[in-house]
Amino acid sequence: MIELSESAAGHFRALIENQNSPGLGIRLRAVAAGTPKGDCQLEFCEPGDLTGDEWEIECQGFSLYVTADSVEALEGANIDFTRDATGGQLSIKAPRLRGAPPDGDASIIERVRYLIESEINPQLASHGGRVTLREVTAEGIVVLQFGGGCHGCGMVDVTLRNGIEKTLCEKVPEVTGVRDVTDHGTGAKPYYDRKAG
Repeated sequence: MIELSESAAGHFRALIENQNSPGLGIRLRAVAAGTPKGDCQLEFCEPGDLTGDEWEIECQGFSLYVTADSVEALEGANIDFTRDATGGQLSIKAPRLRGAPPDGDASIIERVRYLIESEINPQLASHGGRVTLREVTAEGIVVLQFGGGCHGCGMVDVTLRNGIEKTLCEKVPEVTGVRDVTDHGTGAKPYYDRKAG
C-alpha cells in the first residue's frame, strides 16, 4: 500500500486544477527498480493514456495511478510534500525501490558489488567518477578500476584508502584490502590533476 500525505494530495490537486483538463490524474512509475539506480517518475496522465492495468488510488479530486510493473517496487512507499520558503519539496520514500541488500549468506562478490553500486559510486558521481569491480582475490583483496573523473585524479589514493577501502573492510569482514589497477596516466578528464614530478 502507498501512503499519500494530505499535503502531497493537496499539492497534486493544485497542480491538476491549474491544468484545467477534466479527468486528469497523476501516474507514478518506478524506473530501474531493484537496482541501486532505482528512482520514481511522476507525470500527468489523461484517461486515454491509461492502459487499464494500473493500480488506482482515489484521492479527493483526482486519482493517482501506479503502473502495474511498479506496484511491487513501490509497495510501502510514502509520498509527502513539505512547504518551505521557496514553495516546497515533494519526497517519495520507497524502501523496496532499489532492492534489498544481499543477506549474510550472499557471496563476498555480491556484497562488495552491492556496496559499490549503492554507496561508493553515488558518492564518486558527485565528482563525475565511478569505480568498477574487476575481481576479489582468494586473499580478500578487492581489485578495482576507476573511470570518469577518478581516472587520472590526483586524489585517487586518498579516495581509495580513506573512503573505499575503509567502507568495504568495515561492511564486508572478509575484505582484507583494496587494489587499484587503473592506468591513471591515460585519464582524460580527472577531477583533480596530478602534480608533475
